[in-house]
Amino acid sequence: MMNRRLSSKILLSSSGLGLLCAGLAVAAAAEDKVNLEPSRRDQTVVCTDGKSHFVAIAPHETMSQEIFYGDGKRFYQVALPPRMTLSGKHFLDPRVVSKTGNPNFRGIDVRLYSEVELDVEKKTCSVRCGDRVTKLNIVEADKTRNMLKAASFEPSPMQFKPYALVRDEMGVYYYVDRGTTSQNQGSFRLYKGPKGDLKRQQMTNIVSDSEGDIFATKNGSLRLILDRGESTWVEESKRTKLTIVPVEQNLPLIYNDLGIYTGQPLGTPCDHL
Repeated sequence: MMNRRLSSKILLSSSGLGLLCAGLAVAAAAEDKVNLEPSRRDQTVVCTDGKSHFVAIAPHETMSQEIFYGDGKRFYQVALPPRMTLSGKHFLDPRVVSKTGNPNFRGIDVRLYSEVELDVEKKTCSVRCGDRVTKLNIVEADKTRNMLKAASFEPSPMQFKPYALVRDEMGVYYYVDRGTTSQNQGSFRLYKGPKGDLKRQQMTNIVSDSEGDIFATKNGSLRLILDRGESTWVEESKRTKLTIVPVEQNLPLIYNDLGIYTGQPLGTPCDHL
């Protein structure tokens, strides 16, 4: 779960990020396992573009439906949107933005959500990534059953999510992400650099309390202080004041422009479609 102290001061200007990052967090059990029970597999519809890209739409007990995406042999679970907002066929993918989406629908920015559209009666299926629509074909029932029976189902390949973003007056960004799985949820990674060229820094989180976080090198010569009042970069004796950049309003920047996640799959249909 998102650290409570930063959710109220560094990362959040509202409840928006808690909802947005729920879309990126791994929707898995404590052991980070995914299980598509036989009863649900039998009711699952699979669509394909004919190029080894498959979208599985499975029934879900609370969201009506949920989706998985993969190559037919391995499927990744695509995290559901927050409850009482969108349908289970919607998924967060900040790399693509819809120009027509609602920026504030029940507390979430719908522009960042893409969608699988399925009409079994009309035998139509498609994926909308931002405003780009890719038509798919529904796989025959017998082939679907055999495929899903042999396939593996796994949590999202993205094992880290945004935690904090700040920058100085020269356009140098300082970005922190945090682990999302039960194995790495206490792990933080710190990156520093200009847009498109941030480099990971060998620094560890040495302080985490109600007032914020401090990341530092072993000898303390470099420190990033994420404070409720003022965030600061310290290099030897020089202190640089930093501007907080709200994560919830800058997810496209984080995933498209900083360069940290470039080329990394998110495990959603928009990886390829």
